[in-house]
Amino acid sequence: MRRSMLFLPGNTPNIIINGDALGADSIILDLEDAVAPDQKDAARLLVSNAIGVMGFEGVEVTVRINSLDTAYWQDDLDAIIPLKPDLIMPAKVSCAADVEKLDAYMSALEDKHNMERNTVKLIPLIETALGVENAFSIATASKRVAALFLGGEDLSADLRCKRTKGGEEIRYARGRMVLAARAAGVDVYDTPFTDVNDDEGALADAVYAKSLGFSGKAAISPRHVPFINEAFSPTAADIEYAKEVFEAIEQAKRQGRGAISLRGKMIDAPIVERARQTLDTARQLGLA
Repeated sequence: MRRSMLFLPGNTPNIIINGDALGADSIILDLEDAVAPDQKDAARLLVSNAIGVMGFEGVEVTVRINSLDTAYWQDDLDAIIPLKPDLIMPAKVSCAADVEKLDAYMSALEDKHNMERNTVKLIPLIETALGVENAFSIATASKRVAALFLGGEDLSADLRCKRTKGGEEIRYARGRMVLAARAAGVDVYDTPFTDVNDDEGALADAVYAKSLGFSGKAAISPRHVPFINEAFSPTAADIEYAKEVFEAIEQAKRQGRGAISLRGKMIDAPIVERARQTLDTARQLGLA
């Protein structure tokens, strides 16, 4: 279950050491934006040792690597792939060819280290206009792609507009990303809410992302993780209604009826599917 993804700078051992105790479903150990060029080697070594020694029980481990237009990405993969993190998040993916290049290099490393192919999955970070336009081809470029991730800050810069709390400037990109991911059959994750002191705004932004169809959302502060988890978890009322939907379906079967209503509304296939999704999520979270 991956609702919340928390970025942790790859050069901060005091933060990384607590990675599995911060409440996030997934931690993103960051070798890219959070790390200055002269600290790349040290951060890579720190992250490698942390994964190898700590294990991070009960939390998914993602590593954000540097983009393909830098001199760092191959060194990042050389150090990280043998440790078998759950996901690699390559920065600034703009087309299917980027994914194919990463896939080929990762496959060679997996072969070298006697690992099964596709052991380590990809979650491409899309943060350019070209990347958004190519989102579906990126999502379908490799079986490694488990999800897409929207980077709102860099995207706003590429669009030459101001990044705002309301997020109107990335509304189209959010919708486009969700459509591409769902069409490709993969998950999709929303950009962080960057005002770490605005709890109300963080919750509202997470609720909005959920309403658009995102699978979850990232955070840059542990303070926002509970709000994201809340937004992407079914409520007790949601679970109760989902159970009622399936009870109504069973009642219709017993009565030999092809249709039945619940709370004044006909129960059709989309309602049943949403109820199924709600109960699946609730079971994964131990709520049902």
